[in-house]
Amino acid sequence: MERLGTGIGWRPEIADAVERMPGIDWVEAVAENVCPGHLPESLLRLRERGVTVVPHGVSLGLGGADRPDGSRLTALAERAEALGSPLVTEHIAFVRAGGPLTASPRLEAGHLLPVPRTRDSLDVLCENIRIAQDALPVPLAVENIAALIAWPGEEMTEGQFLYDLADRTGVRLLIDVANLHTNHVNRAEDPAKALAELPLEAIAYVHVAGGFARDGVWHDSHAHPVPAEVLDILTDLASRVSPPGVLLERDENFPEPAELERELAAIQGALEKGRTTRESSTESPSASTRQSSTGGPSRAPRDSDAEPPAGTTAARQRLALAQTALLSALVAGTPVPEGFDRVRLGVQARALAGKRADVVAKVAPELPHILGKGYRPAFLAYAQGHPMAGGYRQDALDFAGHLLDGERPEDASARRELHEWRRERSGPAPHSHRPAARLARATRKVLLRR
Repeated sequence: MERLGTGIGWRPEIADAVERMPGIDWVEAVAENVCPGHLPESLLRLRERGVTVVPHGVSLGLGGADRPDGSRLTALAERAEALGSPLVTEHIAFVRAGGPLTASPRLEAGHLLPVPRTRDSLDVLCENIRIAQDALPVPLAVENIAALIAWPGEEMTEGQFLYDLADRTGVRLLIDVANLHTNHVNRAEDPAKALAELPLEAIAYVHVAGGFARDGVWHDSHAHPVPAEVLDILTDLASRVSPPGVLLERDENFPEPAELERELAAIQGALEKGRTTRESSTESPSASTRQSSTGGPSRAPRDSDAEPPAGTTAARQRLALAQTALLSALVAGTPVPEGFDRVRLGVQARALAGKRADVVAKVAPELPHILGKGYRPAFLAYAQGHPMAGGYRQDALDFAGHLLDGERPEDASARRELHEWRRERSGPAPHSHRPAARLARATRKVLLRR
């Protein structure tokens, strides 16, 4: 596996700082946020300097019951080729459910949700990953995710699940140590046990990020400093293996560049501490070489080590029903499926609605401008009875339509502005795509504020 070195998540808000930051060997860009034909100038300059760029997908849904969407795979492949990337990455998660497999409306989570660690789920995930690997021009690595909720009746630990996944598909692993910490707090899972069970040779690189605790729940925010507990898990990992690359993620609440550089220095310190431990224990078996009586990391028992049948139709059907029931409870208010923690599902549902409001505000910043302080409560009220079905931009349009149908906002001027905004973006040739119209509208808004 190619050595990547020290990296940071590239985001437009910190693009200039990343370009000036010393010691950056590579960056990771959210795949859905870059267009192959119009790559950001900052990424082009980084590439010209020899900085590796890795596209990181968030919407493929490899852990879902459906086979991967061909158009999404094509888009991911195009980004890898445009960026000259040595690999692409995605998540072990599902992001949508419903549809033909369940004869129910398609639902979108707007977030990464955990897959059940069951044989059905593993069989479907393995087949989906093989489909993705065949469609991509470079190797694929998949990431363990953070979770607020746990599936009842799981048959494997996270480490066993990841071991079998890599063993059966040859896929690389993107290990997020912050997510291991999140699952430790939220699901009482031991990070050291997960690391001991991993196929360390399959690790492509490592994510490090911050979060915060509230009401006994750890939220993987990517908007806070990296805590000591996460650095300790990174040190444990580095005591077992030298990861090919380590990357700092930050998605919100961006600090000054000097603070990001201090976090990168702390990451390097954790890696060095782990390396020292690894080198000092070469004469005795380390945690990375603990093996079960079968001669390898502990694996989930199977009736046979043979590959599962090529067809996963029945497994997909069962998984589809389970995931649809869960997602419907989270975003549509249907009954909580048996075995789930109702309180924790409520926390997850509120987190999904909050993230949905935040992302809609980003893709359609005019909405919070028009609605002011009333935007967030109005959107959260709307979200309770209106699951997202067509992505965030369509969600913004649907929200605006919902307000207008209810003759809101009450202020006539704001209602006219909201109606104009929705009309411009709903037509076949939106006015906002016309530079002159955009300039005129922006000038009018500035004049109205004076």
